[in-house]
Amino acid sequence: MTFSLAGRCAKTGMVGGFVSSSSIAVASRCLWGSPHGVVLSQNITDPRLGVLGTRLLAQGFGAASVLDQLVKAGAYPAYRQVLVLDLDGGLAHHSGAQALGTVGLSVGRDCISAGNMLASGQVPHIMTQVFDDMNDAPIAERLMTAIEAGLQAGGEAGPVHSAGMCVYGREVWPLAELRVDWSDTPIEDLRTLWERYKPQMQDYYTRAKNPTDAPSYGVPGDP
Repeated sequence: MTFSLAGRCAKTGMVGGFVSSSSIAVASRCLWGSPHGVVLSQNITDPRLGVLGTRLLAQGFGAASVLDQLVKAGAYPAYRQVLVLDLDGGLAHHSGAQALGTVGLSVGRDCISAGNMLASGQVPHIMTQVFDDMNDAPIAERLMTAIEAGLQAGGEAGPVHSAGMCVYGREVWPLAELRVDWSDTPIEDLRTLWERYKPQMQDYYTRAKNPTDAPSYGVPGDP
């Protein structure tokens, strides 16, 4: 029901993730990010694994240790598919025996991708290859382009209806956290949303860090 990717920019240290599914509001249950890394909890989803995973990453545990603790702590591990990426680029994955349909997994240089109920088991490989090949581009653009390539390669076996992306720098809040919770074209719609948000992303960061340098809001009532 899901295909996803977590990645890291080795140059900036930023991390981020992307997920898409035939289910409604997939990012609210499956995609968990922080300045310390990304956790994707999918297949028969247990969102608690994402919450716990990001807490463990914040405590300094690496991806392999976090995954080990999540698999041991969570009920029904055979039904779970979990990906972990840490701040140093460590990668770990688990796909239980009860993962649905065609399951795929791919580990790149600074990224990891997986899915279930896929049109082809090669979909994750295509996404990690695209992400790795774009190592000079901003991480959000790498994530967007990789998931678009996954969709073009077949994506999920059926139509997808929701998608979400997050990108974190060093701050506790996300630089970008965008979602399309229900649409017949969620990835295309998220691309449109990203193109609208992209030129404003740095302004919102500046407003938080130093409001005196922030540009005007450009809305009615703004002096």
